[in-house]
Amino acid sequence: MAHWRGTVEGLVMFQQAFQNKTVWLSGHTGFKGAWLTEWLLKLGARVHGFALAPEPGPALFEQLGLANRIQHMIADVRDPKAVIASIQSAQPDFVFHLAAQPLVRRSYIEPVATYATNVMGTIHVLEAIRLLEKPCVSILITTDKCYENREWVYGYREADPLGGYDPYSSSKAAAEIAIAAWRRSFFNKHPSRIASARAGNVIGGGDWAEDRIIPDCMRALRSGRTIPVRNKNATRPWQHVIEPLSGYLWLAARLAQPEANLGDLAGAFNFGPGPDSNRSVVELVTEVLKHWPGDWRDETDPKGVHEAKFLQLATDKARSLLQWQPVWPFTETVRQTVSWYRTAMSQSEVTVLHETTRQQIEAYEKQAAALGVAWACV
Repeated sequence: MAHWRGTVEGLVMFQQAFQNKTVWLSGHTGFKGAWLTEWLLKLGARVHGFALAPEPGPALFEQLGLANRIQHMIADVRDPKAVIASIQSAQPDFVFHLAAQPLVRRSYIEPVATYATNVMGTIHVLEAIRLLEKPCVSILITTDKCYENREWVYGYREADPLGGYDPYSSSKAAAEIAIAAWRRSFFNKHPSRIASARAGNVIGGGDWAEDRIIPDCMRALRSGRTIPVRNKNATRPWQHVIEPLSGYLWLAARLAQPEANLGDLAGAFNFGPGPDSNRSVVELVTEVLKHWPGDWRDETDPKGVHEAKFLQLATDKARSLLQWQPVWPFTETVRQTVSWYRTAMSQSEVTVLHETTRQQIEAYEKQAAALGVAWACV
């Protein structure tokens, strides 16, 4: 177990780095973006959100009442003028770029839009940051699927080749290439600092997206139906959404320090779960059913679109350079996830869901501190 051995000044960086600081966050209306917005507000940040309107139906952004607690802007990262104007207006201390078309199966239906959002949208954010004339730390989020998947049973490292079979995965690999090119070409002597982050398959309360296994489980269980399982043997690095967010925040906090070693930190980082969380889809569903009894059925389609069978991340770099590590094991991740949904489906009030979300963040922080994880040791 890794324990932080830094100075007192080092220990308080995470808690103080965002206090009264301005954060520009794209994709704040999405699942992961809403969780990050909530955590940033808890840390005392002023959040400027830039995103498309939430998808029709339930949306965590609305369930948490975030529109009334931040600077909220509906706009599209495919519009370079809007991105530049928003970042120039905010004059942020931190940028977190999460806006994306995040669904593999949708990318087969909308490949051009997927590339326009994931590649050009990222470039528009990079260009807007380049035009800033003040220090700014930027974390640009891609995905664990950016690697050229060889169906290996061991984890991919940050230096492994990028690629992608489907439009979504390959668009995120292209975004990583663009980030690296802009960092080398334009940010060596720029006051801004740039890093990218690649996370595993995130789950957690408030994800209502189509073609994702946890939302599919929750919708089926709520209505008393059998859970449809499309790709039961696919193995993924399942992690609670809070896990990679702690990595993004800690990486940003470390980059914001004047003495930060940019040669080490201004690059790509994996934030994945422990080996225990690399489980098949059917194992995930089975664990869900321990907390909300029901049934599942196999809906494997031999003619369905290609999806990777094996995918794992190696997190040695984050462990070594950031003293970061995952906190919740697989069973706790699933327990917390199902607990959130069961609360949401019985009590829909914003105040209740806001408190539930905050309580889960606080429980995670407490467990991280008990484990001696660097960012939580205050």
